[in-house]
Amino acid sequence: MRAKENSAIDLVKAAEAYMEAHSTERFSLNEMAGALYVNGSYLLRTFRRQTGMTPLHYHHQLRCAKAGEMLAHTEQSISEIGEAVGFVSSSHFSHIFKSTVGCTPSEYRRTHCDTPGEGSSDRTQLFFPSDAD
Repeated sequence: MRAKENSAIDLVKAAEAYMEAHSTERFSLNEMAGALYVNGSYLLRTFRRQTGMTPLHYHHQLRCAKAGEMLAHTEQSISEIGEAVGFVSSSHFSHIFKSTVGCTPSEYRRTHCDTPGEGSSDRTQLFFPSDAD
């Protein structure tokens, strides 16, 4: 049973690495599964069992974490940031950001933006509501 658990952990790590490498791209579960040489249903089931979330939710968290850094440290517009992290429309970006992070990109920027001399870089660590468990 231990070998099966280790292979599940290895699969999740490979899936996470794939999503990190392709975080700004659109891809389907089956495309990712094919790249990892497994069945899409098996990947979804294994990933959810090991992490408590779907690969899509993990992918959204990756994108939102990158967007949070950009919101806090750049003056790029919200639309530009959404596009830079891989969202097709700013409305979809705002919707996913709010559901993932718990506030809109504008609200996040207002509360986490770097202010000269305050050293607010430690405030940019994103907190995801699902992390509280």
